[in-house]
Amino acid sequence: MKVSVFIGTSVDGFIARPNGDLDFLPEGGGEPHGYNEFIAGVDAIVIGRKTFETVLTLQVWPYGDKRVVVLSSRPLDFSPVRGGAVEQMTGPPAEIVSKLAASGAHHLYVDGGITIQRFLRAGLIQRLIITRVPVLIGDGIPLFGALPRDLRLRHLATQHYPSGLVKSEYDVAE
Repeated sequence: MKVSVFIGTSVDGFIARPNGDLDFLPEGGGEPHGYNEFIAGVDAIVIGRKTFETVLTLQVWPYGDKRVVVLSSRPLDFSPVRGGAVEQMTGPPAEIVSKLAASGAHHLYVDGGITIQRFLRAGLIQRLIITRVPVLIGDGIPLFGALPRDLRLRHLATQHYPSGLVKSEYDVAE
């Protein structure tokens, strides 16, 4: 099972403002920078409840008809989702990956700060694709949190775009 992250951050490392607002990100994701190609190769998307609630405020469901798994121990209302295949799971990251692999998934896209941090701590993420947006927001929800040990990364590529976006790709080396 391949588990990947594809996410945008401010240059100072925040994926959202403290209230979850994403207003500093380029409208519509900015110019094409590989997301469409990335998402085309993904079988399922794993997000946390807070990310799900944030995504519901967007005008368009960003995941198309991809299978979306929302991690939450609380009951969730999926009725606002239009055109998406959404389900709920609970449990530790290794259990989630195991369940999804057993159901035929081969490539997972993990999104959302807490969820990404949990999967990194569990040693389950193999690829990080991080696009830095040329803005400092000063405070917010960080992409990374505490880790039990150093996590070595192997740089694969960095691309820059006319708007100032800078996308870097890494494999998790350990």
